[in-house]
Amino acid sequence: MTDLAQACRSVLETTEPRAKVRRARAVARGWQRGDIAWTFNMVMPDAPTRPAEPDLLPPNRMPKRGKGGSERGRIALLHALAHIEWSAIDLAFDAAGRFGSLFPRAFVDDWLSVGADEAMHFAVLDRRLRALGSRYGALPAHAGLWESASATAHDALARLAVVPMVLEARGLDVTPATVARFEAADDARSARILQRIYRD
Repeated sequence: MTDLAQACRSVLETTEPRAKVRRARAVARGWQRGDIAWTFNMVMPDAPTRPAEPDLLPPNRMPKRGKGGSERGRIALLHALAHIEWSAIDLAFDAAGRFGSLFPRAFVDDWLSVGADEAMHFAVLDRRLRALGSRYGALPAHAGLWESASATAHDALARLAVVPMVLEARGLDVTPATVARFEAADDARSARILQRIYRD
């Protein structure tokens, strides 16, 4: 039987985007089936391994995306959202593997379920980018979410306060306006994707 921390670490160490999605969903299914033990015999990494792309820039050096009116602007916005979902996969599995021993089993249930959802969200956004002639990694991104995770790596309550309750909540707050931007640009398909992610 696989150790939970080892299984979670394997997600963080998978760099190819489609392989990470498959790995994340496989770990979540394995946990639900009882194939993964609630043990923590593996140390979680300081940071996930990263693919060669996208280039990671400091937040203050990121190019301006505009308001999503043009196709180029919408691609940039979708890419930024895909990167958030990519980071959220790692954040969810890191939370389960790093802090799961400190909480009831339901904590792990929730975070692995979240991680599987984030993987699905990333896959849908990447598929949309490809339909628009782009892909995840084609534009730069920043590592702000993971920087917050690193700063809270030794404090479970700080991690829960900063990452899901502040940073991810902030993303939820702006989603309705982002959906409206896509609808105003007659991009109903992208708007539906964001509405689905918002509901999830």
